[in-house]
Amino acid sequence: MCGFLGEFSNEEEALTPRDRFSQILELSKHRGPDATGIERGPNFQLGFNRLSILDLSPNGNQPKKSPSGRYSVVFNGEIYNFKELAETHQLNTLKSTSDTEVLVHLLDKLGVNSALKALNGMFAIAVVDSKTDTFIITRDFSGIKPLFYGISEKGIAVASQFDQIFKHPWFINNLELRPEIVKEYFGFGYMQAPNTIYKSIFQVNPGECLVFKGNKKVSKEIICTFQPKLKASYSETRETTETYNKKLDTIVKRQLISDVPIATFLSGGIDSPLITAHAKHNKNDIEAITLEVDDATLNESDIAKAYADEMSVTQDIFKVKPTEILNTIDDYFDKCAEPFGDYSSLPTYLLTKHASERFKVMLSGDGGDELFYGYPRFRQFAEHYHLFKLPLWLRKPVVRVLNKLKLSKSSAPFYYQTFGEWQLAKHLHIFKDQLDEICPNTLFSKELLELYNLNDTNSKKELLQKLRHNEFYGHMQRVLTKVDRASMANSLEVRVPFLDKESVAFSWELDSDLPKHKILKKVLKECLEAFVPKELINAQKMGFSVPIDDWLKNELREDVHKHIFETPFYGADVLNVHQIRKFVKAYYDDGFFSSWGVWHIYAWQKWATKHLESIS
Repeated sequence: MCGFLGEFSNEEEALTPRDRFSQILELSKHRGPDATGIERGPNFQLGFNRLSILDLSPNGNQPKKSPSGRYSVVFNGEIYNFKELAETHQLNTLKSTSDTEVLVHLLDKLGVNSALKALNGMFAIAVVDSKTDTFIITRDFSGIKPLFYGISEKGIAVASQFDQIFKHPWFINNLELRPEIVKEYFGFGYMQAPNTIYKSIFQVNPGECLVFKGNKKVSKEIICTFQPKLKASYSETRETTETYNKKLDTIVKRQLISDVPIATFLSGGIDSPLITAHAKHNKNDIEAITLEVDDATLNESDIAKAYADEMSVTQDIFKVKPTEILNTIDDYFDKCAEPFGDYSSLPTYLLTKHASERFKVMLSGDGGDELFYGYPRFRQFAEHYHLFKLPLWLRKPVVRVLNKLKLSKSSAPFYYQTFGEWQLAKHLHIFKDQLDEICPNTLFSKELLELYNLNDTNSKKELLQKLRHNEFYGHMQRVLTKVDRASMANSLEVRVPFLDKESVAFSWELDSDLPKHKILKKVLKECLEAFVPKELINAQKMGFSVPIDDWLKNELREDVHKHIFETPFYGADVLNVHQIRKFVKAYYDDGFFSSWGVWHIYAWQKWATKHLESIS
């Protein structure tokens, strides 16, 4: 787990001077504080900040060349099957026990494309091929590790952080906002790959491999992607549960490989307790860290303590008061290199900071909700999607009757023209009509509209498959962004066992009976029953959040007013600032409940004032 920066150009003269390159590389030093290296070639340079996890010696440092000298590589992340790959391909001349060493040998032996397809892990990789004079960049299939790149007349720049691109000399004086992506940020609170808010800067899609020659993209290939299955291989039976539990045990065992201290996060839900249980099975002295918040409406540490007792896991209870979380806001935004509006980043930032005091690697339970139907909205969508088969003129009176008879609990089919509109609205934190006023004459990007196009669906099972695809490549990307940025700000690696390639592939073959049994995460709950009593599993989960509405109206009110009403608004040329301020004013003066939307606006201004003032 590290941070890197790379440049690739047609000519050496275009490359950034080494001292300036080093300054930009320094921006991601918190991602890798243990060692820094730079390699400069005829028309490229690669820089790397290392967080040492495997092979702590200098043999694990990067950038790294393949044995033949053909490939120069920087790699952020972990390859979980590196030992199996070394054995399968008889890599007998390895000079390091790191996964990077296996990667560079595989490039020589298999070629870039085949080597990348063989990887199981979380990664962002940049490769210079001196033989073909090409630059290859790729990202893991779940989107766990970030990878930004910019295209300019001088060449391609690639980095682990957004600010390393927009502050790069090739782009810093030519930043042009994309109105449709700015609109998506205000609605969703993050930048959805492959886009960013700037026209010349992008993100690599999960599972995508891009090849450049000079400053031209010459090919794009999907090395791994997951699509809805019209015919699944598994149903939700006890046999399926046992099969997955065995698979997950192998996955967790593989992800426990580390040369530095490792632990797990443990909450009061389902996912992290299941990961912790398997970690305990494979590493008896594993420790778990739980956040205890001094707020009864948010605290779930009592449930987590009960889990730890049942599993005989040593538990570190990190006690924090809401005011302590509140006091980290400026420190958090100092390290938030991109516009990001998920306020649960704040407790995540504080928790990972605490974890980094004794550990370098943590296991999390992220991904379980998306893969195994954990959100209540899955159930709600399945129960009401058939109503959207009716024309709106007929649907409205039908919905009125159903709601009056208490046969339906949602009015969404009454208000939304299509199912896709309703599903998109569920993820927006500013209503669509208000968003249209804030971002006038602006549509969403074609990529986002395609992701939320779920209208052509013929059955509930097909619907659930498509919803999982949407959650995986949509909402989950925001969750992964939150965890990566918060943890790496504290030089902490977070591994995600549910998003192992084998786990994702298995879940994609699972045919859920959710519309019948209505049990969210049924498979995971049954898996957890092998470790703890059933009644503990069904305890109420509080969620991982903060009292944001209270903060915005009290402790943060003055700072919100300063940044939104008194500070020049960034992006005023593509935004209706009057409507933005009207939206925020309605929240404070008229009691309009829109705390999350107000936070998006506030976070945008905090990011802009902290990271753009120095270059404006």
